[in-house]
Amino acid sequence: MAELLITLTKIVVVFGAVLTGMAYMTYFERKVLARMQSRIGPNRTGPLGLLQPVADGVKLLVKESPIPANADKRVFYLAPVMVFVPALLTWAVVPFGPGFTAFGREIGQSIANINVAVLYFLAMGSVGVYGLVMAGWASNNKYAMIGGLRSSAQVISYEVTLGLSLVGSLMMAGSMNLSDIVTAQDGLWFGFLPRWFVLPQALGFALFLVSSIAETNRAPFDLPEAETELVAGFHVEYSGFGFAMFFLAEYISMLAIGAVASTIFLGGWLGPDIPLLPPVIDGLFWFSAKMAIFIFFYFWLRATLPRFRYDQLISLCWKVMLPLALLNIVVTGIVKLFI
Repeated sequence: MAELLITLTKIVVVFGAVLTGMAYMTYFERKVLARMQSRIGPNRTGPLGLLQPVADGVKLLVKESPIPANADKRVFYLAPVMVFVPALLTWAVVPFGPGFTAFGREIGQSIANINVAVLYFLAMGSVGVYGLVMAGWASNNKYAMIGGLRSSAQVISYEVTLGLSLVGSLMMAGSMNLSDIVTAQDGLWFGFLPRWFVLPQALGFALFLVSSIAETNRAPFDLPEAETELVAGFHVEYSGFGFAMFFLAEYISMLAIGAVASTIFLGGWLGPDIPLLPPVIDGLFWFSAKMAIFIFFYFWLRATLPRFRYDQLISLCWKVMLPLALLNIVVTGIVKLFI
């Protein structure tokens, strides 16, 4: 009973924090883009505009959600759920910090500490693409259908390089458990550099960055939505709460990928000790700081880079990134074997 209560508490805390963080990511993105484009950004709703995400949420909840007359209604309603739920479930395996003892029990800072956490992360990303294809097909709209087909080709392509980009780090850690991967990065390279895998796996990290941007349909790889040519693409027929689920799933996925990148490449919760903070809070601080830097990089790209052509997007994956990912695995294997 105690274990069940602990697990339920973790679920409430983690999912509550993720949903709140996701809401304020939209505010943060609008402020960052405004600053980069010499604008002000949200500043009317609440002090400093901090209630803008609340206002947007209320607007989307009460907005009418019409459905096309010839749409497949069951699939149309199911599609946003198929995108939103896997994105949220990804957080079940993310460790936020070192374990701690409370009430005589050892409590880990992840909902489920499983040995195949990396495979679980990749599997949830794979399931999410079904929702995009379902939305495009069920809408009975040619623009939505093209957006859905683009999604399937893009996400399937970049899932390959996303998974392969992680193999080098997994070889170095000798585990697919995210907590074990963080533990393997504890220490120093050459006596002064953090023992994070981003240093020996710089190529894998770069490939992961590019693949993750394509996986989440973010600029400059937002071809499935491409509003200048597809009128918002696969979700063109959605409004209100249905659109909100697609919109929020994108930000939850960004947060999840930022968390996994911080864990596998940047040492997770490891960082310089802050004497005034207990280890649990200290670990959570460094984990959140690394994830915030990753998310800022997403926003920076959106403000600076133009959208790729679709043929450029696919060519980049299969002709450039896939060979580099395989080369990274071979080199890592050789170094691990002889050094």
